[in-house]
Amino acid sequence: MTERLVSAVIQNEDNDLETSLRPQKLKEYIGQHKAKETIAIFIEAARRRGEPLDHVLLFGPPGLGKTTLSNIIANEMGVNIRTTSGPAIERQGDLAAILTNLNAGDVLFIDEIHRLSRAVEEILYPAMEDFALDIVLGKGPGARSIRLDLPKFTLIGATTRAGMLASPLRDRFGIISRLEYYQPEDLTKIILRAASILNVPIDLSGAEEIARRSRGTPRIANRLLKRVRDFAQVRAQGEITADVAARALAFFEVDPLGLDHSDRTLLLAVIEKFNGGPVGLDTIAAAISEETETVEDVIEPFLMQMGFLSRTPRGRVVTPAAYRHLGIPLNKEDTAQPEQRTLF
Repeated sequence: MTERLVSAVIQNEDNDLETSLRPQKLKEYIGQHKAKETIAIFIEAARRRGEPLDHVLLFGPPGLGKTTLSNIIANEMGVNIRTTSGPAIERQGDLAAILTNLNAGDVLFIDEIHRLSRAVEEILYPAMEDFALDIVLGKGPGARSIRLDLPKFTLIGATTRAGMLASPLRDRFGIISRLEYYQPEDLTKIILRAASILNVPIDLSGAEEIARRSRGTPRIANRLLKRVRDFAQVRAQGEITADVAARALAFFEVDPLGLDHSDRTLLLAVIEKFNGGPVGLDTIAAAISEETETVEDVIEPFLMQMGFLSRTPRGRVVTPAAYRHLGIPLNKEDTAQPEQRTLF
């Protein structure tokens, strides 16, 4: 599957953009008010006691700022941060090398922590609880275990699938925060801030238009801003207004609710080929020439969040709201022709 403009998964083009736009302090961090307030209290309490912050688990959909918040926590605590990911730690020795190189108070950030192997998790338990590392030297009858003391550190784990974490690991986090999808007002502030940093001329209505189509996700909002900026420079006068943003996003096939070509292809396939469902996942995947994992993990979640698709025991069903959005009458005998539909 080609990279989608409205995908919340990080893409190659996002790396430099996110680094330059990433806030450094909690007061600069927009949105996630409950999580931000909670973490601010724990940070201040830890600083007053002169202790490292408790271990933190951040979970929620991709693109909402888990990595950004982890870096902010390290900055607020005045310590260094070491960043890695679950898939990158293949063996116990890899994690042991990282842990033994930490300094007192440092933050270890593990992205996609749910993808740690069970063997690596076993090493984390004493490290998180007792700040010690149990290492087995040798094999067979001559094997012996030694315990290495570790400096007190803060582990920040980020995951999009908290349910896949083993209970013993999840229970060792003292602070657990869920990041929610952003409201359009907060996304508008994020877009205006990003536009100021990137020197992109934009008015409030232009930022609001992009925010409405950003699927509640800052990563998507920043990516759309970048694409609309390019369109405005070539097809308009360079300034992003509501009209320019709407024309640009229509050109890129992102409709007023943030649906793109892949979203509409799935909905139309279920409506036109299977009378709106119910239809099985494998059948949908075959009908739109996608992998079942892509349909289930990438395309379906937003459609279900919007109330356009529902999962039933018999299969997937397109809802009346999707018919209305696509401009298709609910009376299937009076279905509009594709060229008559209003998608934008």
